Amino acid sequence: MNIRLARMDDLPGMQATNLQNLPENYLMKFWIYHAATWPQISFVAEDHKGRIVGYVLAKIDDESADKGEVHGHVNSISVLRSYRRLGLAKKLMLLSQEAMVDVYKASFVSLHVRKSNKAAIGLYRDSLGFEVVSVEQKYYGDGEDALNMRLTMKR
Repeated sequence: MNIRLARMDDLPGMQATNLQNLPENYLMKFWIYHAATWPQISFVAEDHKGRIVGYVLAKIDDESADKGEVHGHVNSISVLRSYRRLGLAKKLMLLSQEAMVDVYKASFVSLHVRKSNKAAIGLYRDSLGFEVVSVEQKYYGDGEDALNMRLTMKR
């Protein structure tokens, strides 16, 4: 496995991984905007053939930066089923979080996760130290609630 910064030419593979695994899908312009605006904080995991098998897509919240408190946000993370339980999601998250602090001086990282996604909640809360800040009712297109989670970063 190779984990590295995402590049523009990785976007189709990242989008394909997203489409295969997650019900929340994004238009290519969304992926391009993130890769062009915050190129230092999104990462991919690739197999021995160079195929994208996982990714984390992140951004810096513009509103928080305008107020003087920079915070990062994980828009999407996904690992193909056959590559799960190898620690890839945790490694992707840690690299993105470190880059948010190193490059942008982020004071915290936020994300949303489906209330029913026990595996992801376990990763974020138990392995990475995120805390639930609130529940956002009917956040997802299908009406499911989201947990709004946050991790305060150490500098």
